[in-house]
Amino acid sequence: MKSNLAIFEDFKIRRLYDEKTETWFFSVVDVVAALTDSVNPRDYWFKMKVRVKSEDGIELSTICRQLKMKASDGKERLTDCSNAEGLLRIIQSIPSPKAEPFKRWLAKVGYERMQEIADPEKSLDRARENWQKHGRSQKWIQQRMMGQETRNKLTDYWKEHDITKDEEFAILTNIIHQEWADVSVKDHKLLKGLKTQNLRDHMTEAELIFTALAELSTRQIAESMQAKGMPENKEAGKKGGGIAKKARLELEEKTGKRIISGENYLPPKSDKKLSGK
Repeated sequence: MKSNLAIFEDFKIRRLYDEKTETWFFSVVDVVAALTDSVNPRDYWFKMKVRVKSEDGIELSTICRQLKMKASDGKERLTDCSNAEGLLRIIQSIPSPKAEPFKRWLAKVGYERMQEIADPEKSLDRARENWQKHGRSQKWIQQRMMGQETRNKLTDYWKEHDITKDEEFAILTNIIHQEWADVSVKDHKLLKGLKTQNLRDHMTEAELIFTALAELSTRQIAESMQAKGMPENKEAGKKGGGIAKKARLELEEKTGKRIISGENYLPPKSDKKLSGK
């Protein structure tokens, strides 16, 4: 099984690809969250299974598999998953105007993995197209992709120098971010009003540039130190983040504008006014 994320209207849908059967399995809870905007999609899914069994006599759990997927806290947990065919049955029981667009989206993403195996550049093209659809400028997209390349080089260094656990990657990333931005990754997301969304997908151009500078500096310092393991890479992260912080403070002093921003690319919420009549 190989894990990946797909994006439907700014919602992350966790998925696993079974190479033996060439089949995608999607997190049902993530699909429920995307279609219903429920504040508690797990509870919605539980109650939905009870309702469908009572009304139609169908056990939706029988068309699901429990697979380990990474949760928001970084830990892997057993999660109800279903293939495309099973999801089509599940969403029949979800009253949502997004159902039809989701069906079309599902048909499209079902072929992504096979396309990417044949031509890895397709995944980059797909990311670029997705950002364009969500209103990002060409300049922003270019900076986002350059930043991702810088990020990948840093994580490759970590992997080769005794950083192997997901929580270690998260800790080091937060150290760098806290150092240059004077705010943690979590608090930066809160500032932007984000929940499960990727912080970098909602950064301004300036935030992307300073993040890339911090991570580039960290990697080059780590290479010069020949840093290995957590203590040495933490030190490199603080130094690399510190370089970007000095540049940020100088720019803020010259312009009078803060770099850290609450701006995001979330779709605007519809204003629903309740009538008192």
